[in-house]
Amino acid sequence: MPTPFRAILFDFDGTLADSFAAITASTNHVRQKYGLPPLPESEVRHYVGLGLENLMQTLAPIAPTDEAIALYRTHHQTVMVTQTKLMPGVAETIPELARRGFRQGVCSNKRVEFTRQLVEALGLAPYFACVLGPDDVGDRAKPDPAMLLEGLTRLKVSARDVVYVGDMAVDVHTAKAAGVTVWLVPGGATGEESAIAADPDRVLTGFAELLTLLPNPG
Repeated sequence: MPTPFRAILFDFDGTLADSFAAITASTNHVRQKYGLPPLPESEVRHYVGLGLENLMQTLAPIAPTDEAIALYRTHHQTVMVTQTKLMPGVAETIPELARRGFRQGVCSNKRVEFTRQLVEALGLAPYFACVLGPDDVGDRAKPDPAMLLEGLTRLKVSARDVVYVGDMAVDVHTAKAAGVTVWLVPGGATGEESAIAADPDRVLTGFAELLTLLPNPG
């Protein structure tokens, strides 16, 4: 029996990829420059997902934000590929969903240049019709729905045809604002707000469950 969905949009960090080691390394690089002690990855995870400006303002508060962002981005180019890996189940699931005929895309608060490099390095580029970031929508990061709405345009589908898959409360808020169904996968980011409490449409047991829930496009 076909699913009502024709397309899938994904968050990146914590949903498709475990990039927390790289994010932590670059965050601590900035902190070191301003005499702040390093933070463990477990703490940095709480602040991932709301955009780099928020991350720097929260975890490097004594640094001028623009300067901190520039330091982070310069460092991040040196570690992001070697310290980022796919989340469990992603390598098998994404190609199979493409084979079944689903149109797929990425909507991430990460700088889109970085996301596209990582999607390519991780072998996922052939399966995505679009990879979007705040840069593509006037720097309007999630939970602003602009990125998801742009994703619908790029995939040539309506909101009812799409499910958005993420791992944080911000993903739920973004999808609801865009009028899109949202499912959560067990991810790496924890966030300040409970993702379950944000009331997603479904909580998956793992990424590979998408293959059960999405047999064929509607």
